[in-house]
Amino acid sequence: MSRTKRLTTLAICISLALVLSYLESLIPTFVPIPGIKLGLANIAVIFLLYRMGAVASVCVSALRVVLLALLFGSPVSMIYSAAGALLSFTVMLLLKKLTPLGTVGVSVAGGVCHNIAQIAVASVILGTNVVLYYLPFLLLSGTVAGVGVGLAAALLIKKVKI
Repeated sequence: MSRTKRLTTLAICISLALVLSYLESLIPTFVPIPGIKLGLANIAVIFLLYRMGAVASVCVSALRVVLLALLFGSPVSMIYSAAGALLSFTVMLLLKKLTPLGTVGVSVAGGVCHNIAQIAVASVILGTNVVLYYLPFLLLSGTVAGVGVGLAAALLIKKVKI
């Protein structure tokens, strides 16, 4: 792949991740539990993980976290997002390399780990373990969202040739 095509693909994936994150913020939540999100931006991250490898994928993931915090968030939101993205990406990369799991399984694990990391950070920042009561709800939502994101990423991987 030429440098230009690689750079263009990464730029499109960063843009896609930012747009999906913004669109996700416009979707009303029907559950009164804070922190439940679809994680649509991970479609781009998983696509890159399978199509261009770990380095490209982690770069887009990191840029997404920073740009979202600068555009729509705060330093605190960046801490939560960065922790979730770091654990999620690490687990997805390991599972992709070491197991026969497909994109859906990898995505579910990523969604669940993202929520675990955010709960851990919340526990430290707030200085209480009370937030652990959210964990079962977040694990369920991370599983459901992970299936959807994994299916969308699988479709994208299949249809988009780079």
